[in-house]
Amino acid sequence: MAYHDDEWGVPERDSRALFEKLLLDGFQAGLSWITILRKRENFRRAFDGFDPDRIARYDAAKVEALMQDAGIVRNRAKVEGAVLSARAYLDLRDQGISFADVMWGAVDGETKVNRPRRIADVPAETAQSRALSKRLKGHGFKFVGPTIVYAAMQACGLVDDHLEGCYCAGH
Repeated sequence: MAYHDDEWGVPERDSRALFEKLLLDGFQAGLSWITILRKRENFRRAFDGFDPDRIARYDAAKVEALMQDAGIVRNRAKVEGAVLSARAYLDLRDQGISFADVMWGAVDGETKVNRPRRIADVPAETAQSRALSKRLKGHGFKFVGPTIVYAAMQACGLVDDHLEGCYCAGH
């Protein structure tokens, strides 16, 4: 409830915070979000505060150490994907491209407000998430399929999918 009330759907424009949420959504794939929320502080500790500069330098020994960390989701492909995504993040930065600009570019810089009536009306992906997924993959990001990307877009306030009548709608 606290996550829904205080974080989910609140516009985030900081590149590093967006990067963290995207990686966490990638780790969440196939799991419940509450599992990730319960492990979020462990992820922050294990992944050096989601610092892309540090994650990009992870070597095989660090990946092995992460695979032994019961405080996180120990999925080798996701761990290795986080390293590759950090490198992609740095490549963007080296090209003078802000990660926040890439993310927010998917919605032309403004939160896309939807007001679904029922949870069943909330899509798993959209044309915007498919386009952003393709762009991120093209830059070398991993675990950024259109459903994961749409979840990140919701979490970061790029889209506002709070249900009609929800007291958080429009915050």
